[in-house]
Amino acid sequence: MKSKLNLDFQTVKKAREAAHNIAVDVQNFIDKHTTVSVERTVCRLMGIDGVNEEGIPLPNIVVENIKQGNGLSKGAAYYLSNAMLQTELSIQEIANEVSKGTIDLTEYTSKDIFLTTDNALNTAAKTVETIKKNRKKRKAFLSAYGDKTGPLLYVIVATGNIYEDITQAVAAAKQGADIIAVIRTTGQSLLDYVPYGATTEGFGGTYATQENFKLMRKALDDVGSELHRYIRLCNYCSGLCMPEIAAMGALERLDVMLNDALYGILFRDINMKRTLIDQYFSRVINGYAGVIINTGEDNYLTTADAYEEAHTVLSSQFINEQFALMAGLKEEQMGLGHAFEMNPDLENGFVYELAQAQMAREIFDKAPLKYMPPTKYMTGNIFKGHVQDTLFNVVTVLTNQRIHLLGMLTEAIHTPFMSDRALAIENASYIANTMKSLGDEIEFKKDGIIQKRADFVLKNAYKLLKNIERDGMFNTLEKGAFAGIKRNRTMGKGLDGVVEKDSDYFNPFLDLMKGE
Repeated sequence: MKSKLNLDFQTVKKAREAAHNIAVDVQNFIDKHTTVSVERTVCRLMGIDGVNEEGIPLPNIVVENIKQGNGLSKGAAYYLSNAMLQTELSIQEIANEVSKGTIDLTEYTSKDIFLTTDNALNTAAKTVETIKKNRKKRKAFLSAYGDKTGPLLYVIVATGNIYEDITQAVAAAKQGADIIAVIRTTGQSLLDYVPYGATTEGFGGTYATQENFKLMRKALDDVGSELHRYIRLCNYCSGLCMPEIAAMGALERLDVMLNDALYGILFRDINMKRTLIDQYFSRVINGYAGVIINTGEDNYLTTADAYEEAHTVLSSQFINEQFALMAGLKEEQMGLGHAFEMNPDLENGFVYELAQAQMAREIFDKAPLKYMPPTKYMTGNIFKGHVQDTLFNVVTVLTNQRIHLLGMLTEAIHTPFMSDRALAIENASYIANTMKSLGDEIEFKKDGIIQKRADFVLKNAYKLLKNIERDGMFNTLEKGAFAGIKRNRTMGKGLDGVVEKDSDYFNPFLDLMKGE
């Protein structure tokens, strides 16, 4: 890509190198630790599903059993594999017996570590093959229908009732939406377990459960068949169950996942150690499943000023890119986030937004960037709001953003009605059509406002990355470098779920998914 911004790509290269060093430092910590949510994910992927009579998920019961026996440092796969070999029960039967209290998994130690590992790998391979088939099925749909060029129009459903969500999602697909995101119920990211079954009582969104994923996937496949389009499904792979939700999404063929390395730390006060370990395994799964991840840099601008703190967005994009690469994600799967969030009263605000979006496009040229609409300065004036959304749509088309979250004229008033979505889709479609080739026709003035702004943001992002490289990620988060929010490494939710690995620890899914 020829740079319209005349960017200094030597600075870009040095920024990437600094981000890589930051990620390597954190990865050294990650590789020595596991968490209860990582091990519950291993349980799910090895075939454990369901809840007991009290509604407690069996993966939680199994991991708690191992943890109480001080065995979690060896990993759930170690104990489950040994129990399979010594009892000749299936994984699901073993989980049921643990739930009844008739089996204590930590009593089953390895008699032959080679057999233990080999059995775990063979068991894991069956699930990995299922995920591979889902990947092929998605590819087949896209091959049969053809994939849309230009922005993918992304809308949300958030009724709290999965069946009502399906009704609204099907309507949105028929109106022209390309991605349906099912918003999670308020607070689910703070639950240290995944609810079970179809749900109808969420608040501000719908519970992320495997059954809900399955129901929505089928509905979108059905309407996609009718429309001869593949409708992508998105959910939220974040919070205390980040890798578990990644596994559920891989099993039910979700296509897009909100999956940020820092979001849970900054905006949900989840312990930084827990989040950074969990994000790694969640991204390994998403990478293997062919899922596009969406990162959350746009959220920084809800608590920090979009003009003053633009460099923190770019810095985080560099870091998220490196974390994703380490987990095996391809650049084409990195929906790095940014947002149209400058104060509309700022003189030349649109010009600065254009510079920021074009800069992201040029630096991350293979990534399907996720571009967020204005929210912070939406006032409830629906007429002005529709204009703000239109300007956002213009920047999307001019800078070739791929994942285009549609702004709603009723933002700041209520959860969107179907009619609100219809107007948003109509607006974005009109702009995308009438301005389709305008970005290819435009060049930016040499040393003008746009080029200078991009250069300024890039240089400040590089300075911040060098400081993080010097101080380390944990110290940086304690200082509040992102979103103006400070977090303590020994505080936050979920720290008690972090465990140092034993020398015998293994996770068969890391070997199988990263090996390919």
